Amino acid sequence: MIRLSFRQSMLAGFLLIASLLSWAAVRSWLVLEQFVDASRRSGEHVLQLSGSIQELADRTVDLERSARQFAVLNKATLIERFDTNLEHSLAAVGRLQSIPGGALGKLTRDWRAAAEQLSAGLHRSAPAVELLPLLKRLAEINGELAHAGRQWIDEQNALLLAQLEESRLQLTGLVAVTVGGAFVVALAMSWWLSRPIGSIVRSIEYLGESRFDTPVAVGGPADLRQVGRRLEWLRQRLGELETDRERTLRHVSHELKTPLTALREGIALLQEQVLGPLEGAQQEVVDILQHNVMALQGHIESLLRLNAACFEARRPTYRPLLLRKLLADVVQGRELQIQARRLTVLREAPAIARNLDGEKLLVVVDNLLSNAIDFSPEGGVIRLQAAAFGKSIRISCIDQGPGIAAEDAECIFEPFVQGRLASPTPRQGSGVGLSIVRELVTAMGGRVTLVRGDGQAPGAHFRIEVPCG
Repeated sequence: MIRLSFRQSMLAGFLLIASLLSWAAVRSWLVLEQFVDASRRSGEHVLQLSGSIQELADRTVDLERSARQFAVLNKATLIERFDTNLEHSLAAVGRLQSIPGGALGKLTRDWRAAAEQLSAGLHRSAPAVELLPLLKRLAEINGELAHAGRQWIDEQNALLLAQLEESRLQLTGLVAVTVGGAFVVALAMSWWLSRPIGSIVRSIEYLGESRFDTPVAVGGPADLRQVGRRLEWLRQRLGELETDRERTLRHVSHELKTPLTALREGIALLQEQVLGPLEGAQQEVVDILQHNVMALQGHIESLLRLNAACFEARRPTYRPLLLRKLLADVVQGRELQIQARRLTVLREAPAIARNLDGEKLLVVVDNLLSNAIDFSPEGGVIRLQAAAFGKSIRISCIDQGPGIAAEDAECIFEPFVQGRLASPTPRQGSGVGLSIVRELVTAMGGRVTLVRGDGQAPGAHFRIEVPCG
């Protein structure tokens, strides 16, 4: 089976459309040529008819004059003049008989018969009483020929108008069919070419979102199929790397936690002075060791949480969720920290339900609230706002802390990045909370942004927008 490339497909589409338009142009030219030829022939026949009828009328007058003069003078020159005029008249009659359609055939035969009788009468010197009716008959036939000629011209004009209308209808239908065919071909080519491009775009988006479980299948032209096969190879390779990363992370975390546990137990024994009393400097060293061991354990647990969040982000589970209840559950989970810092959390949410991934959204809002609690001054106010906009929701978390420095705004959502502005209390986190927020929000098809204020109100303002399922 022949597989066309993208360029060949485009060229084939253009050639097909050009062929349709060329065929329409040639067909239109042929129709127009036929009409022009028919008009030219009709014009020639009209000129021939008019000229012949006029010539016949003039020759008839000459015949009548010659006949009358011969009947009175009986000279041979007059009969010769009559024969000459008769010859020219019969030639005109012959031209009238050649007009297509045969509309003047009977009249021309009658004229020829009357002229022959008149000629025979003159040659045998018939009396005038016998010749006059024949002359009168020729004049009458000339009048009938003129009338019949006008009728024939009217009929030819009507035929030309009918042919013109038929040609117009043919050209209209031809243009309609051609334009419709070209439009259909353009739509078919657009669909055939845009469908694989759309598949490629979706596949790249899936790879960017670390969704390696969806195979890449691209149809269409041969080169786009080749791109699809390379993307499928890339998907498999990235999936293997992601699996290796998770396996390595679990292995390293496990290997670190084992000696870390031994260190904690040893430090605990030293702090309890099981092995003997400690001096002041020794106790200070033990305290430093304990602090660093706890910090190391916190980093390991944060790394595991981030890895778990990345893994859970691939499995969305949507169900109806009350926005007001979501905020209430998050605040309730942090109630002890809020009371310890004497903070006030203001919740603003409508009593409506939306189809959302409640588990991930709960983790997202909880991380935002935890970050706001850490950076809020004692007795400060934190605002949690939720609202629905069409097929998406928006949740904002606003605190009264020192805010985010402009230098940190671009990288604040990166793992293990902490703002350079000091918090009111010693920091307990490791800098992965906002990274987890971004991973989960992105997995739900939304986005998280740091809203820049007007410079007057202190604090940080984080906003997430998530589409409903």
